[in-house]
Amino acid sequence: DTRVRGWFLLDSYLPTFFLTGAYLLCIWLGNKFMKNRPPFSLRAHLIVYNLGITLLSLYMLIELILATWEGGYNLQCQNLHSAGEADIRVAKVLWWYYFSKVIEFMDTIFFVLRKKTSQITFLHVYHHATMFNIWWCVLNWIPCGQSFFGPTLNSFIHVLMYSYYGLSVIPSMRKYLWWKKYLTQAQLIQFLLTIVHTLSAAVKPCGFPFGCLMFQSSYMATLVILFINFYIKTYQRAPLRTATKESPVTTEIKNGFHKDYFAAANGFLNNKKAQ
Repeated sequence: DTRVRGWFLLDSYLPTFFLTGAYLLCIWLGNKFMKNRPPFSLRAHLIVYNLGITLLSLYMLIELILATWEGGYNLQCQNLHSAGEADIRVAKVLWWYYFSKVIEFMDTIFFVLRKKTSQITFLHVYHHATMFNIWWCVLNWIPCGQSFFGPTLNSFIHVLMYSYYGLSVIPSMRKYLWWKKYLTQAQLIQFLLTIVHTLSAAVKPCGFPFGCLMFQSSYMATLVILFINFYIKTYQRAPLRTATKESPVTTEIKNGFHKDYFAAANGFLNNKKAQ
């Protein structure tokens, strides 16, 4: 799309490709580096990081709503050129959405440094790596129109999600964070709504590229499958796992972690008797 020519990172795919490769390499090397080292706390870093992503997501949410409303976007199907300046405004916000995906690589790096290896799942890495690359393609060929809907929903979800992550770093706030299960449900609803919205433009076309609609629907379907699998493993089987494996909770905190965390950091409990 000539309207985005010259925008940062968009003219060549190589930066996006190499940044994705560096992300995957950091996960592999980082886990090796941290294998025999204690986890970092990083509490202050996480609070600042999650607050920053929350504010960026809030900006994108508000700006997308205002831009599409003022541009008279059709919710059922919106083409790429009819809204004039509003299309440029949407494209600028979607560039920030694309760029936010490389910032969010830090989610995984923080997991590595804190030795939260159980959270570095296939779903997590797949989602982070593919979104950054897919949105490079979106910004180059379909940077506005029907592309607005998914990022609008996702920005709203990220306001909730990164707020949750930021609060979870503060020990005194953890007892109030009872809504993680509902956050995962909201993510699933987001994917399903995006599929419905995407296919609505295929049923009643308005000139938006049909192949892009099919690709987006297929990609979202993979996320639905993976998130349902995650949901079942995390919430439907949790009581049995908790009853059989959970260790006693302590109130002693060291560097932002319960002392039992260090004993179980690699999946093994230290059963030595207290001296």
